Amino acid sequence: MAHHTPLTPEQIRAAYLENPKTRERDLAQKLGISEAALMAAHCGDLVTRIDAHPDRIMGLAMQLGEVMALTRNESCVHEKVGVYENYHAGGHAAMVLTEDIDLRIFPSHWKHAFLVEKHTDEQMRRSVQVFDAAGDAVHKIFIRTPEGHKAWEAYRETGALDDQSQTIATTPRQPPEAPKAEAANVDILRKEWARMTDTHQFMRLTSKLKMNRLGAYRIAGAPFVRPLSPDAVDQALKTVAVQGIEVMVFTGNRGCIQIHSGPIETLRPMGPWQNVMDPRFNLHLRGDHVAEVWAVEKPTKRGMAVSLEAFDSRGALIFQIFGVGKEGQDDRAAWADIVAGFPGLMQQETVA
Repeated sequence: MAHHTPLTPEQIRAAYLENPKTRERDLAQKLGISEAALMAAHCGDLVTRIDAHPDRIMGLAMQLGEVMALTRNESCVHEKVGVYENYHAGGHAAMVLTEDIDLRIFPSHWKHAFLVEKHTDEQMRRSVQVFDAAGDAVHKIFIRTPEGHKAWEAYRETGALDDQSQTIATTPRQPPEAPKAEAANVDILRKEWARMTDTHQFMRLTSKLKMNRLGAYRIAGAPFVRPLSPDAVDQALKTVAVQGIEVMVFTGNRGCIQIHSGPIETLRPMGPWQNVMDPRFNLHLRGDHVAEVWAVEKPTKRGMAVSLEAFDSRGALIFQIFGVGKEGQDDRAAWADIVAGFPGLMQQETVA
């Protein structure tokens, strides 16, 4: 909800000082502005505007030592501790591939970036924050070590843009694409789905058939997909933790997907949130946002890839879980057994 009269940078800073314990994203929503606008209002003081291109951001990230990487959407926050290395640039898509920091980056959505300094009673927190054209957070990197602080400070001197204005131009936020299916193409969908040899072929297939992910799930039917109860997400997390198997958890937005590969050990529910609170991996999931859950099977050269995928009421993908299938730790069969154990819903219960 936008203000009829835009807030000035001075008004934004005053509101920030009046709400020292409110998270920046929540304060921005309360003020009716984007989170990027909240950052920009502090340029010249706590915030420094920098080039948002992933090549520049990742060049800095690889100098920061051990950090906490954060990627989120409306319903899920994904946090990983690790080191940025092994960056692969790309015009359409780029990647960071390490055991801890595993990212898929879509550069066209990296529009605004800032070095951010925040002083609290306990500590001074420094971060690198990237936002899309609407001013929504795409990816954040939080400094954890003395070497990281030194590199951050050095980049503030060398990487600051000439433009340090305290206002920012954003475009209207684009709503999630509604589920899209072409019933006339369902036979082709099923035939081509059965022929897949890699999970990445799925999005090309649905695009060719004028569908999207959720639309295709809704019409594909068995043996490719099964609709599950929304509480299957919580059950899956609890079962993975009890059994000690390793999974891959994908959480993302239009500009970045972040992946955890490993166990889930400590679950701490709090109100509507289910929280994974492990030493190097935190996940914060709004269970009340989960409207549809699908068990999905996609054939690959290494066998069937089984996933559990959660969507919100708008049709936006919240997160996905797969079994880990690496040498010496192949938990794909154990994960498939967990998913197979969930009772399915009648199709009409899901699409009503």
